[in-house]
Amino acid sequence: MEGFEGASSSSESVLDLSRLNLNNNSLDALSEKRRKDTKQLYLCYNRMTVLPESISLFSNLEFLDISNNALSVISEDITRLTKLKTLIAKNNSLNDSSLPKDFGSLQLDVLNLSGNRFEEMPSQCLQLLRLQSLSLGGNRLKSIPAEIESLASLELLYLGGNQISSIPAELANLPSLCYLVLCDNRIQSVPPQLNKLHSLRSLSLHNNLLTYLPREILSLVHLQELSLRGNPLVVRFVKDMTYDPPSLLELAGRTVKSKNLAYSHKDLPSHLVNYLDMASKCPNPKCAGVYFDSCVRHIKFVDFCGKYRLPLMHYLCSPECTSPCSSNPQSDADSDEDNSVPADRLQRVLLG
Repeated sequence: MEGFEGASSSSESVLDLSRLNLNNNSLDALSEKRRKDTKQLYLCYNRMTVLPESISLFSNLEFLDISNNALSVISEDITRLTKLKTLIAKNNSLNDSSLPKDFGSLQLDVLNLSGNRFEEMPSQCLQLLRLQSLSLGGNRLKSIPAEIESLASLELLYLGGNQISSIPAELANLPSLCYLVLCDNRIQSVPPQLNKLHSLRSLSLHNNLLTYLPREILSLVHLQELSLRGNPLVVRFVKDMTYDPPSLLELAGRTVKSKNLAYSHKDLPSHLVNYLDMASKCPNPKCAGVYFDSCVRHIKFVDFCGKYRLPLMHYLCSPECTSPCSSNPQSDADSDEDNSVPADRLQRVLLG
């Protein structure tokens, strides 16, 4: 096909130039018509180190796969692809300075940058407001930025195989998220705010450092798969846990929330409004209190699908609050006060 022996295409709109040992200038041999007709372009398993400038001439391109090259930079020319919806750039040498400044102007639905050398989630990615699928697995990420909440259309987030140690509460502000993959990291706890992920169907947390889960995970009504294997989920734990007295800010916040006082951005600075919105309700059914940062922790074992007993963390608003949990953390009666997760809802709980 016009200078590319072995290139294949199932239609005029698909051009497969994979495994042809192409270099940075190889696309120059294509005719103007061929570039214009191409909507899907495969450049996998070649030896490109930079994305060719001529990529901008594929004016109708919707799908681009440049995986398994030696790319260390993606040129500014890609931002001219105004119709591009899917970009797959797995297994290259891309790092924190590899993406062009205006990369966030693309109208991408799917972005896969797994298997590269990113140490931080690129800020340009957080500007792709149409994004439905984001994969950054197998990089060197140490954290998830709070700005992830700007990707309100996100349905799949794949961050497995990194060095992430914590999950930001802002991750819960993704209303469409169905699949969350955080396996093979260094995560020690799951924020209870994730119970706001009402669309979540699959949560992969295997091979982390989890010793317990928040009890709020029980309210993920659409969750069908929970992967927890390879975590040191506890069977023994410290009974006497420390309690830090609430700050004046928290005491004021508790008063506002418990008395249902109205507040808005007209009355308070935005950071105080956000703080008040983060209030958690005490799980004790006999208590109407709330808490923010100061709480008492109790671990309670709960049955999952009638087979697995997982340690769930309960947060009580104060030491004076009567715990709904049994004093014996491994008592069979512990799970009676919590509704066990029905087997027809959680189809798979992977512990081993």
